[in-house]
Amino acid sequence: MTKNRIEWKNIRFVPVLHGRMELALEVRRQFREFKPDQVAVEYPHTLQDQILRGVKRLPLLSVVYYQESDGAFIYLLLEPTDPLVEAVRLALENNVPVHFVDRDTEGYPLDRSPMPDPYAITRIGHYLFCQAYLKTREGEMPFLEDSLREKTMAYHLQRLNRAGGKTLFVGGLYHLPGILSNIEGPQAEVIGRKHREGAGLAHLHQDSSAEVLTEMPFLVARYERFRGAGGAEDPDRLKVHNELIGLARRSHWKNNKEELSRLQVRIMHKFARNYALVTGGLVPSFYQLLVAARGAADDNFAYELWEKGSEYPWQAEQPGLPIMRLSGEDLFLDQKRIRFHRRLKAFRRRLVPVPVKKRIREKTPGEWKKSFDHLFICSYPPEDVVVEGYGQYLQKKALEIKSEENSRSVPFVSSMMDGIDIRETVRNWAEAKIYVKEGRPIRGKVGSVVMIFDPDMAGKDGKENFPWKVTWLGEHEQESDMAFYSTPAGGVMDGPGISRCQYGGFMLTYPPLRVLDIWQDPFFNVARNKPERLLMAAIDYSAEKHVVYVAADPPSGWCQTMAAKLGKKIIYMPIGVFSPVALKKIRQFHVLAGHHVRRYAKQYIKTAS
Repeated sequence: MTKNRIEWKNIRFVPVLHGRMELALEVRRQFREFKPDQVAVEYPHTLQDQILRGVKRLPLLSVVYYQESDGAFIYLLLEPTDPLVEAVRLALENNVPVHFVDRDTEGYPLDRSPMPDPYAITRIGHYLFCQAYLKTREGEMPFLEDSLREKTMAYHLQRLNRAGGKTLFVGGLYHLPGILSNIEGPQAEVIGRKHREGAGLAHLHQDSSAEVLTEMPFLVARYERFRGAGGAEDPDRLKVHNELIGLARRSHWKNNKEELSRLQVRIMHKFARNYALVTGGLVPSFYQLLVAARGAADDNFAYELWEKGSEYPWQAEQPGLPIMRLSGEDLFLDQKRIRFHRRLKAFRRRLVPVPVKKRIREKTPGEWKKSFDHLFICSYPPEDVVVEGYGQYLQKKALEIKSEENSRSVPFVSSMMDGIDIRETVRNWAEAKIYVKEGRPIRGKVGSVVMIFDPDMAGKDGKENFPWKVTWLGEHEQESDMAFYSTPAGGVMDGPGISRCQYGGFMLTYPPLRVLDIWQDPFFNVARNKPERLLMAAIDYSAEKHVVYVAADPPSGWCQTMAAKLGKKIIYMPIGVFSPVALKKIRQFHVLAGHHVRRYAKQYIKTAS
């Protein structure tokens, strides 16, 4: 080893961890610095034709596959962020000869040895990173298969050294001590397989890239764009994570009309960081980000993060190759079962279950939206039950508040009234008197209920977040009439004929089958905004004396005056006193394209909520 470089004669060693972006960037850096005459990589010569074809197809993803003598299928994924793939790519792009110097070994043992987090390279550099790892390997005895592979690579590197010219060797960091030990002495060619029958190349299916890529697909795509832009600035993993979270937040707002607070984002980052530290990492993995997102927000945001993070944009409908579907446990190629084997030593943490509820997807993007029929829409009954139940809860809560306001404390004389007022008695302890509560009955019951989640005042551009305004009549005697404004039906689809929407505000009034379309009724045109229109309609249609109004701001003076003229009273309750979990549950609802959709809606809405 020389200062900040690992070299032997005219060979530059670049030890790597397979599949990690930081090491692929290091290969690019050392290739530009060393300017090699030839490149050697830790791939067996028996797979050279398939690997070269697969690398030339990038950014389309390919899988090299073959069958071992015991019948097991083996696959080798060619992904842009793999440093060995990057070395082959650079050699092809710069017309530099590339040599495959590894030994073709069958029955290679599965190794789950923990490897250092490659993000450390961005802080301490590649040389110190390798040096620190090699100190931990001192005195360790390799497997027999590793020893044979290292002798094979040392033999081929000696041969390339004798041929002259500068050689850049890219191989696994795990094998570096064995190669350096063997290369100092004369090596004979190790007996091994010279040709492999049945090796093939397949195109990786789009759905599989979300699960089997070593790196997060979003990060792989970011690296590929970096290469296409000429490598202006090296992508940083933490910055890419922040970019992904920003995209997920915007998508979460678009689909769910919920915005993550700064506190939630800070908690998510802190949880993900701590999770990474306790598992021996410096930067959280995709899995750890998802767990943190679900904990700091909810499943919906975690799903948005997973959907954005698992996108790999380069796909082909007709790739001209067999299409392979791979998963972490079961692999399939043209209906044949494949056993999952790891051939290269690396610690993979990507193949873990995604901690979000699975959703049934469209066969083609936009399929459900195009088929959504706006003419015969209806609600989803289980959600109706939840909203009606919450409306009854608000009516009961309002009466309790009004009763509390109407009660007073008086000194005990001859009757206990409604019970002893402990607080007032203690407060006036010096008077040596006992105070009791005197409740005064409330005249009238609660009729209509109005709930405003977002007043949705139009901005300067006139754009509204909840533009869809609808009046629905109850379908039976136990269901209220309802008027609401929300996100548009057909904007976000959870299934065929099933659209997910979110209330900006709604009004419930009982009994049903009485309300005309309040959004078209000219009587309410004096309302200055949508919350006022709902409240005016609630006052007008209420069959009882009291109307409940839940919002962030109290009702306007105009509505108070209208209520007084009609002999009604508004009971205002701030929305902040209610459980955010309960509010989120009732705020989201689904619109179905006809009553027939109710027969199968459960399987889609259950997985999407």
